[in-house]
Amino acid sequence: MEEPNGFAEVATINDMELEGQHNNEEERESTESNYLRNRTLSSTSVAIVGAKVSHIESLDYEINENDLFKHDWRKRSRLQTLQYVFIKWTLAFLVGLFTGGVATLISLSIENISGYKLRATINYIDDKRYFMGFAFFAGANFLLTLVAAFITVYFAPTAAGPGVPEIKAYLNGVDTPNMFGATTLFVKIIGSIGAVSAGLDLGKEEPLIHIGSCIASLLGQGGSDSYKLSWHWLRYFNNDRDKRDLITYGSSSGVCAAFRAPVAGVLFALEEVATWWRSALIWRTFFSTAVVLVVLRIFMDYCKSGSCGLFGRGGIIMFDVSDVIVRYHFVDIIPVVIIGVIGGLLGSLYNHVLHKVLRLYNLVNEKGKLHKLLLALSVSLFTSICIYGLPFLAKCKPCDSSLSDSCPGTGETGNFKQFNCPNDYYNDLATLLLATKEDAIRNIFSLNTGTEFQVISLLIFFLLYCILGVITFGIAVPSGLYIPIILMGSGYGRLLGIAMRPYTKIDQDLFAVLGAASLMAGSMRMTVTVCVIFLELTNNLLLLPITMLVLLIAKSVADCFNPSIYEIILELKGLPFLEAHPEAWMRNITVGELADVKPPVVTLEGIEKVRRIVEVLKYTTHNGFPVVDGMIPELHGLVLRTHLLLVLKKKWFLNERRRTEDWEVEEKFTWIDLAERWGKIEDIAVTKDEMEMYVDLHPLINTTPHTVVESLSVAKAMVAFRQVGLRHMIIVPKYQAAGVFPVVGILTRQDLRACNILNVFPHLAKSKSIKKGN
Repeated sequence: MEEPNGFAEVATINDMELEGQHNNEEERESTESNYLRNRTLSSTSVAIVGAKVSHIESLDYEINENDLFKHDWRKRSRLQTLQYVFIKWTLAFLVGLFTGGVATLISLSIENISGYKLRATINYIDDKRYFMGFAFFAGANFLLTLVAAFITVYFAPTAAGPGVPEIKAYLNGVDTPNMFGATTLFVKIIGSIGAVSAGLDLGKEEPLIHIGSCIASLLGQGGSDSYKLSWHWLRYFNNDRDKRDLITYGSSSGVCAAFRAPVAGVLFALEEVATWWRSALIWRTFFSTAVVLVVLRIFMDYCKSGSCGLFGRGGIIMFDVSDVIVRYHFVDIIPVVIIGVIGGLLGSLYNHVLHKVLRLYNLVNEKGKLHKLLLALSVSLFTSICIYGLPFLAKCKPCDSSLSDSCPGTGETGNFKQFNCPNDYYNDLATLLLATKEDAIRNIFSLNTGTEFQVISLLIFFLLYCILGVITFGIAVPSGLYIPIILMGSGYGRLLGIAMRPYTKIDQDLFAVLGAASLMAGSMRMTVTVCVIFLELTNNLLLLPITMLVLLIAKSVADCFNPSIYEIILELKGLPFLEAHPEAWMRNITVGELADVKPPVVTLEGIEKVRRIVEVLKYTTHNGFPVVDGMIPELHGLVLRTHLLLVLKKKWFLNERRRTEDWEVEEKFTWIDLAERWGKIEDIAVTKDEMEMYVDLHPLINTTPHTVVESLSVAKAMVAFRQVGLRHMIIVPKYQAAGVFPVVGILTRQDLRACNILNVFPHLAKSKSIKKGN
C-alpha cells in the first residue's frame, strides 16, 4: 500500500538497504570497519551525570563563520544590534530577579520548617519528655530527608550534590546532559529545602548556585520544551555561546543570594567556574548580583514585621563586627600563620578522605535506587542521634550575669540554650548543635564570648562535624559544602584561639572566622572569593590583611598534597575538564604524533552525495568533518554533525551536482536553525531515491576553522583549546606540496586528556613523574 506522502519505500536509517557496492551485509561491515579501525586514541567520552553514565559532548563556543552567518551579520541593522544587547541586559535582570526570589523562598521555608521543628523539640525537653523529643526530632528529619532523597533519586538524579563541578565543566566547554532542565530546577529547590531542614550537615549555598544557573539556562532557551512552556522570542539566545554567558550570570547570582555578597558572586565566577572572561561579562554579572541583593533586601525588610513566620531571625548568614576595633601586632602573625598551615593540612586531608568516601558511595549507588534512599536515610538517622544525644554529655554552665543577652535563652535561636540544665544554667553544646546551621555559625562567631564555650564542647562539635561532613556529602540529595566547611573551620579556630590566648591579643571569636576561612581555602582552593565573602559578611576592613594571609598560606600548603574538592569531583565523574596549565611532559609530544595514533580522518566534499553523508553519520561518532575539495585537494573548512542532520531533516537535496544560490539557502535555513541541535541519525528517514541525490555543503561550512601545523606541541594545543573555547582543531601538514593531503587529522577535547595520552604513550608517564610541578 502506498504511503500518504507519495513515497512508496521509506525506511529509517537503521533498516536502510544500501545499493551499489553496499548491497550485501559483508560490504556494509567492511564500510563500517573503515571508519572504526585502529581506535588507539579514543575520541569518545563517557561520564557520570546524575545517576547514569552518559556520553559527553563538547560545546560549540566558537563562532561558526559560514555563509549564512556572514549574510545575517551583514544585513543586521543598528536597531537589531541594540535590541540584542537590550535583551541580554534584560535577561541578566531576570536572572537576578528570579534567583533572588527563589533564594528568599528557600530561606523562608528552611527557617520556618527548622524553627518550628526545633521549637517543638525544645518544648518536649523542657517538659522532661526526652524520648518523645528524640522521636519527634528524628522522625521529622527522617521524613524531610525521605522527601528530598525520593524526588532526587526518582525524578532528577542530576539535582543531587552541589552542581558546581558540572557548572565549571559546562563553562569549560563540556555539555553535561540534563543539568539545567526544568525538572532539575524544581527538584533542586524542593530537595534543598527538605535536606537542609532535616538538619543534615550540608548547606543551601552551592544548590543556590546551581539553581541560578538553571534559571539562566531556561531563560536563554526560551523556557522548557519538556513542559511545552517556551517563548520563541527568546530563542535568539538558544546557542552555546550566549548560554555560557547566561549561566555565568546565574552562578554569580547564586553566590550573591547565599551570602548577600555581590562582589564575591562576580569573583566566584571569575576565579572558580568561568574559563573564558571578558569585560562586558563583568558588567552584566555585577548587574545580576545587584538585582539579587535588592530583592533580598526588600524581602528581609518586609519580613521584619513578622509576616514571614520565623524568617528574618536567621536564614542568611551575617556576622557584623563593623563596630569592633581589631588590634594585632607583629607577634600575632605567628598564630595567624599557624592557623593557615593547619587549615591547609586539614583541608587537604578532608579532600583525601572525602575522595575515598565518594568512591565507596559510587559502589553503593550502583546497586540501585533503593540503596540510594537507604543510604540517605541512614545518614539522616545517625545525624539526628548525634545532634540530639551529644548535648547530654556536656556539663551545664552557669549564666554570666554581666551578659546583656538573656541567659538561659528561650526559643529555637540565640546563644545560651537551657536544654536539660536547671535555671540560670545553659548547655553550650546544645547551643551549637540544636540550631539551624546559620544560627550555629552566628553562635560560634559571636563576639565577647571567650568563655561561653568549653573546650570539650568545642572538641566534640569539631569532631562531629568532621565526621558528618565526610559521610553526608555524596548522598542523593542537593547539598553544599560551604556550611559544613565553615562549621568545621570555626570549631578548630575557636580551639586554637583558646590555646593561643596567652600569646596573642586577637579575639577568640575572630579566630573562629579565620579558621573557617583557612579551611575553605584548604579544601576549595579559592582565595579572592573567600576573602571577599568574609569581608562582606563581617563588614570590617581591619580583618582584611590577616584574612588574606591566612588564605594564601592555607591554599599554598594544601596545593602540595592534592587538588581542590571540585577538581576531585570532576575526576570522579570523568568530565573532560581542561586545566589552565598543561602538564610539563605535554611539551614532548606533537599534535601530529597524536593524529598518527587516531583513526584516519573522515572528510567530505563540498558537494556531497546523500548516501555518503548518511554513511558517515551512521558509522562514526565525530561531530565535525573537514571539507576537502578540488582536483588538487584543498581544505575548505569544517562542517558540523548537527548541520548535516539539519540538512537531512529538512531534506535540502539537489537532483544534480551543483552549487546553490543564496536565496535557496535563506529560504530553507535561518541562523537560529543552525544553533539548534537536531537529534540522532536514527530518527531521520531517507528514501532510496533521496540517497542518490546531492547536498551543497558550502553554505554551512565554517570557512575559518582553527588549524595548526603538525609540529605544534600538545601543551600549546591544550592552551588554545581552553582559551579560545574550541571544539575541533584541524591539523595540517607542515609542508604543503602537490599530492600531499591537506588534512593530517583533527583533535578534540578528549584527545588532549592526560589519561588518554598516557595510555597511548606510556613512556611519558616516567617523565611526568620526574617533571611534576615544573
